Amino acid sequence: METQIGQHLIQPATRMNGLPTQFFAKLVAKANAQTAKGRDVINLGQGNPDQPTPPHIVAKLQEAAANPLYHKYPPFSGYPFLKEAVAKRYKEDYNVDVDPTTEVAILFGGKTGLVEISQCLLNPGDVCLVPDPGYPDYWSGVALAGAEMSFMPLTEQNSYLPDYEAISPELAARAKLMFMNYPNNPTGAVASAEFYEQTVQYAEKHGIVVASDFAYGAIGFDGHKPISFLQTPGAKEVGVEFYTLSKTYNMAGWRVGFAIGNAQIIKLINLIQDHYYCSLFGGIQEAAALALTGPQECVNELRAMYERRREALFTALDRIGWKAARPGGSFFCWLPVPAGFTSEAFADLLLQEADVVVAPGVGFGTHGEGFVRLGLLTSEERLQEAVERIGKLNLFH
Repeated sequence: METQIGQHLIQPATRMNGLPTQFFAKLVAKANAQTAKGRDVINLGQGNPDQPTPPHIVAKLQEAAANPLYHKYPPFSGYPFLKEAVAKRYKEDYNVDVDPTTEVAILFGGKTGLVEISQCLLNPGDVCLVPDPGYPDYWSGVALAGAEMSFMPLTEQNSYLPDYEAISPELAARAKLMFMNYPNNPTGAVASAEFYEQTVQYAEKHGIVVASDFAYGAIGFDGHKPISFLQTPGAKEVGVEFYTLSKTYNMAGWRVGFAIGNAQIIKLINLIQDHYYCSLFGGIQEAAALALTGPQECVNELRAMYERRREALFTALDRIGWKAARPGGSFFCWLPVPAGFTSEAFADLLLQEADVVVAPGVGFGTHGEGFVRLGLLTSEERLQEAVERIGKLNLFH
């Protein structure tokens, strides 16, 4: 990947050549090409929330933007009031006690922290345990650290939970970090308290740091509230949890999240961020604090909306004979492709013949082959229309 500029040959650093391909950039390009032809494309392939940020949060930013205090550099690790708001929310929602001064790091969105933790903890040659299928940006941080990934298969037979007994003792001895994500992207699976207890025991036994990606923590269905990893006894001794306001409060474009848990790891995240950033705009921090401490009816309404969308989608899927298990959480649905198709070939067919975008499962890892991911990120009517279009292809019997 060399570039000629004038008389100079620009040679990128080795780490740039080792970065994984951004799979979803290709997906977006394919969808945009169809839209450019004037086609009415229903995009269910991405994870971008479709609802606006609640008005009371927007109003707080508008007010805070006029505060001259926030026109200066913010404190490097963020304002204490936002960390206190994080601690308050975790106490109310999960009965987890958090020290806001030492156990919370403010992030430019959850993705940033998920990339940074690998750079904080991994050396070249170290092993990171990564779910397969899983969120591809876990791979990015590991690649930037020059470390190695070992994939933990998530299968339907094991409720999309990793099987720790299947990991060899030799590999476990080399592993320093492990990612997990429940409610899960892409499968929509949820984790039990028993699984988290096993995770803490496994991490303690092998000296592995757990990075719990709790991005969809507010979105659970059928009356079941997703469990935080930090509710597990001993969790803060072995790991941290990453949370984002993107999904819970429809604040994806605001880029605000946090890491919470083990004080030593939080200190490392704050340290690396001292070299990258000077924290978030203070007005955004004030609005985020209001989101966390203010009325939570908007969160309950959002959860109910996604559950209605899930039911509308699966009722339509039943009509065309596309059989799949309903997700227990997140706003994603994980559906098997018909016999004779790869996940990418099936996704291409739906785009070309039905003007419906879905994400091929292989984009989330080799064990994602045979599935596609659909997002509940448009209206019930559009979800039903997408399924009706797919049904006309007569692929399910």
